[in-house]
Amino acid sequence: MLNDEICKLREKLNDSIVNGEDYEVTYQISVELDQLIAEYYKIELELKDGKIKKSPTSKKSKLHKKLN
Repeated sequence: MLNDEICKLREKLNDSIVNGEDYEVTYQISVELDQLIAEYYKIELELKDGKIKKSPTSKKSKLHKKLN
């Protein structure tokens, strides 16, 4: 799910740039996209380091499912 959100926001950012939208609009979309990407990598690193258990009851495990 998080991947989907990133893709949608990336598309929105691209459209904003191509359509020449106001700088503030483009900038805000860019900031939101950066935050989602940072969240994605944080979850991935925690999974890699074993800080997140892969059990379905784990709250962070549910976040990992959003990534796929």
